[in-house]
Amino acid sequence: FSICDKNTTESTEIIIYSTKVLTTADLVSLGVGSCVGTGMYVVAGLVAKAMAGPGVILSFIIAAVASILSGVCYAEFGVRVPKTTGSAYTYSYVTVGEFVAFFIGWNLILEYLIGTAAGASALSNMFDSLANHSISSYMITHLGTVRGLGEDTYPDVLALFIALLVTVVIALGVKNSVKFNNVLNVVNLVVWVFMIIAGLFFLSASNWEGGNFLPYGWSGVMQGAATCFYAFIGFDIIATTGEEAKNPNTSIPYAITASLVTCLTAYVSVSVILTLMVPYDLIDGSAPLMEMFAVHGFLWGKYTVAVGSIAGLTVSLLGSLFPMPRVIYAMARDGLLFRFLTHVSALTHTPAVACVVSGSFAAILALLVSLRDLIEMMSIGTLLAYTLVSVCVLLLRYQPDGQIDTYQFNSEDDMDNLKHQNEEPTKDDHVLMEGADHDRCTLSFFFMSFFLWSTIIFGVEQGSGLGAAFSGLMATLMMGSLVKLLILIVQQPESPQRLPYMAPCVPFVPAAAILVNSYLMLKLSPLTWARFTIWCLIGLLIYGCYGVWHSTLELNTREQQAHASSYRRYDDNLDDTFSPDDLYPQDQDDGPYQGWSAPEERGHRYQNQNEDREDEQEQSQYEEDGDPYGYQSGAGVQYPSGGSRSKGRTNFGFDDEDD
Repeated sequence: FSICDKNTTESTEIIIYSTKVLTTADLVSLGVGSCVGTGMYVVAGLVAKAMAGPGVILSFIIAAVASILSGVCYAEFGVRVPKTTGSAYTYSYVTVGEFVAFFIGWNLILEYLIGTAAGASALSNMFDSLANHSISSYMITHLGTVRGLGEDTYPDVLALFIALLVTVVIALGVKNSVKFNNVLNVVNLVVWVFMIIAGLFFLSASNWEGGNFLPYGWSGVMQGAATCFYAFIGFDIIATTGEEAKNPNTSIPYAITASLVTCLTAYVSVSVILTLMVPYDLIDGSAPLMEMFAVHGFLWGKYTVAVGSIAGLTVSLLGSLFPMPRVIYAMARDGLLFRFLTHVSALTHTPAVACVVSGSFAAILALLVSLRDLIEMMSIGTLLAYTLVSVCVLLLRYQPDGQIDTYQFNSEDDMDNLKHQNEEPTKDDHVLMEGADHDRCTLSFFFMSFFLWSTIIFGVEQGSGLGAAFSGLMATLMMGSLVKLLILIVQQPESPQRLPYMAPCVPFVPAAAILVNSYLMLKLSPLTWARFTIWCLIGLLIYGCYGVWHSTLELNTREQQAHASSYRRYDDNLDDTFSPDDLYPQDQDDGPYQGWSAPEERGHRYQNQNEDREDEQEQSQYEEDGDPYGYQSGAGVQYPSGGSRSKGRTNFGFDDEDD
């Protein structure tokens, strides 16, 4: 940290800057480490065995296209508020509004929660495979099986302990450093190259012949693509490193794109080797890459892949659990979740309560839910969150000039002050209440896309006869409506605001992301939708019964209304029988009487004294509010446009003052 001497400047500023050490290569390593774990060592085999066969290759490509479309929108979202280590929740809170931010944050919690459980379950399956499935056999014999939230499974006690262990590590403040992440990624890379080279000696083209390449048809490929989307989840961790990146405006979008391309290359190559080495119906669903060498008697290959599995799954597990308490902490601090979740440990300076609560829930899921059900449920939550990010980009690109220019804010204090100020209506008011033409078109496009794909999937693909024909006619009409909505959006005046990085071909790229993501969501199983609906209803119940009444925006609004009401009552009780002419010369401009608090009734000398006292109080407050644990905290930092100084506190530095 570099600290400016407060005695060297007239404005008495104290600015603490975080060390910007992350290069684009470091960000790519973070993104690859978060994605290539469960995706490569579990998802490829699971989708090939149960959904797409060797067509899993096409499933990964389709999922990658959807991820790239969402990734460029996510990159613009991150560049709009680059001076933060927040997430899509923070971005949407600042730029769009409270309700949309809650819904995105709630789905991000689902992503991280199930990602942690899936990582722990995948590690447990890997150890079970190394032990020749003796662990699972012992648990089934002594504990039996449970229905859980989906297919029958055994109580995975080992996954429970793994999740709890990682929870303790995160709660103690042991962070996943970049160097440690890079080392594990190198191990992963070496094992990946080994699998490709060693696998060439065991290939059999007959595994793709005779209709075996698409045994479940294109419907299975698309269903597999919806599940394979899980394998690309994790690139959003790149957008949370804007405060440590040397040049976030260019590094973030380039790193997101490069990490997605790298992951796609790894997944496709591994899928080719796997399906050519082992027939799709004989693939081991729990540890496919390890068992594909064991099938051919190459045990050293199995143990080598086990080393890579440990490295990849460990990074993936830590990457899922580490950001989850931070999102919960931010939502609880804004009043949208229960306030006790903002408790910060004075010893470790981490949100210990949020860590323990979230880690415990993840451990319970790992204990009771099968890995396949976890992966499907995680995909649907993240698909919806990324779809809403694309919707937000469309809304922000066509906002009027008077809307908030979030890119101008130079510190997290400024952004936090923006989140909690009440001088202007929230973005929810602009989007949902004013009903601008473009906003209505964007929201209509979002909902119409779900209606379109529902009609095609459940009416055309699964229907027959007159029902399928009628569904096809309805789908054609809805396609025409979508085209008309897109034309109306294009005709709207675009905001003149320019960012260092902007998603290309707007509104077509965000619209394509909405269409692709909504289709993949609807290809998931009905049971997955049922579980996801329950999760959303729980979130809406929390927001309606608690968040609406305890949110910081609501509390500030009530306080402002109370002050305004007190001022009115005070003025009503004043004795206005005298004339202002008794106090001021007759040549003064006539005007309505404003009460004793009017500025012109104080005198110039008292005004100067009050202003001096206010300046001294502000300087004292800035010195007291310094945050030694935040990445950046500013005092006296002004808006570039000439706005007032911010007194907001950083929203991502955990401080023991919050206890």
